[in-house]
Amino acid sequence: MKYHYFDNAATTPMDPRVFKAMEPYFSEEFGNPMSVHTPGQIALQALDNARNSVSKFLNCLGQEVIFTSGATESNNLAIKGIIQAYSGKDKPHVITSAIEHHCVLETVERLEKEGKIGATYIKPQPDGVIKAEDVIKEIKDNTVLISIMYVNNEIGTIQPIAEIGKNKGKAIFHTDAVQAVNYLDCDVKKLNIDMLSLSGHKIYGPKGIGAIFVKQGTALKQIQQGGAQEAGLRAGTHNVPGIVGLGKAIELISKEGKKDYDKVEKLRDQLWAGIQKNIKNADLNGSLEQRIPSNLNISFKNIEGEGILISLDMEGIAASTGSACSSGSLEPSHVMMALQNDPLRAHSSTRFSLGRFNTEEDVKYLLKKLPPIIEKLRKISPFK
Repeated sequence: MKYHYFDNAATTPMDPRVFKAMEPYFSEEFGNPMSVHTPGQIALQALDNARNSVSKFLNCLGQEVIFTSGATESNNLAIKGIIQAYSGKDKPHVITSAIEHHCVLETVERLEKEGKIGATYIKPQPDGVIKAEDVIKEIKDNTVLISIMYVNNEIGTIQPIAEIGKNKGKAIFHTDAVQAVNYLDCDVKKLNIDMLSLSGHKIYGPKGIGAIFVKQGTALKQIQQGGAQEAGLRAGTHNVPGIVGLGKAIELISKEGKKDYDKVEKLRDQLWAGIQKNIKNADLNGSLEQRIPSNLNISFKNIEGEGILISLDMEGIAASTGSACSSGSLEPSHVMMALQNDPLRAHSSTRFSLGRFNTEEDVKYLLKKLPPIIEKLRKISPFK
């Protein structure tokens, strides 16, 4: 049975062209780029090429790109590294949102519980969009960091990053851009940001690799000790194949991003129109206008989202109830609760996220299988 994949927000399949670029660095070109001999210098050149691809995409300097193991590490470095730089001074203040990825929220919450920072958590509007003025009015004299995600990973809503950046004052501004890179302008100068996190496996690249843009002059301290790699900010032997893959994935977005955007938006709109036509009481979560083209997060009234996922999987369809990092949790989505504060609606939400390799055949198959699944589950649902 062919599998129909609608969970690209969790991870994307690797583009074959990315794997082809990586392949030599698993075997023939195995050198450590910190070594001075020829094999090491060949690996270093590969790193430099990838760094140039990322820096060109972000419109920043090559030395402002730091390679990490992924966005979770990048986000931890951004938050902990800034707070460490300000340790010993008046208790620093951090602003973030209530709908951030867990790796941002839990990092801020832990620092707050340890008494190292004061924190403000901005709630979104019911449409899942943060108002820039709600962030700006919370800036204090001791606000050292603002961290607001560019695009929400569960509902796909786009946040007003450039507007916040223009009015951030002396605070350092960081954005988690993991879900934005495929579809939105990530020019760091236009966005007025100081740090930006991204991850390879969300952009048809490999898992276990990511990067963070750190604006030159930003007071950021390393959070792990070891070697002097990545300008002393990220110790550890370079993942050369992964870095090459990340660079290639970014190159493909630079060349083909507009084509991907148009294709995915068309498929997303076909899917949403079909669901509206064939399924009653299906409510979209988050703004449709302020949204990336790949995301549909829908609450199907009176049904548990987990039941929908299991039924879809039995039909060869992959979807999600939210962040894959929270899979297995019995708690309702913190993003959905921040929007509606309605546990039943939160538990009934299902995320369909499309990508580069989805087709009209996939959408038609999903629209064929989904309505009878919803009808069956509603008949046996305890929620009426």
